[in-house]
Amino acid sequence: MVDVGAKDVTQRVARAGGRIAMRRETLALIREGTAKKGDVLGIARIAAIQAAKRTADLIPLAHPLMLTRVAVDFAHLDDPPAIAIEVTVETRDRTGVEMEALTGVAAGLLTIYDMCKAVDRGMRIDGIRLLEKSGGRSGHYKAG
Repeated sequence: MVDVGAKDVTQRVARAGGRIAMRRETLALIREGTAKKGDVLGIARIAAIQAAKRTADLIPLAHPLMLTRVAVDFAHLDDPPAIAIEVTVETRDRTGVEMEALTGVAAGLLTIYDMCKAVDRGMRIDGIRLLEKSGGRSGHYKAG
C-alpha cells in the first residue's frame, strides 16, 4: 500500500458512471417495477452503496476510508434501451475516493444484471469510467 501519512486531509469527491444496455422489454420491467426479483433499482442502489463502503475489501492495496457520503442516481435511456448509473462518493481524508465511486458503479450494474438475467441474458455493461474528481494534490479532473 502507498504511504499516505504525510498527505494533508482534504475534502475529496469522485463521481463515476456507467450503463447497462438491455432489451426494451427488460427496461419496461424495471420501469414498471414488475421484475420477479423485486425493486431492481432500489436493490442496485443498496449494492452500489455497500460496494463503495467495502472497496478496500475488494480491491487489493486500496486504503480503507471513512466515507461521508455516497449518492447513487439512475437514468432510463430509451434509444438504445439502457439504464445509466452515476455514483458520487465523498470523504475528508488523505487519499481520493475514485476507486470507491468506480466500485459502486460496477456493483450497481452487476446487481441490475443479476436481477434481470432470467429475462435478458444479453444485457451488456459498458462505459464504466471516472467522470470527475476533486481534492488532493492532483487537483480537479473532469472527463471530456
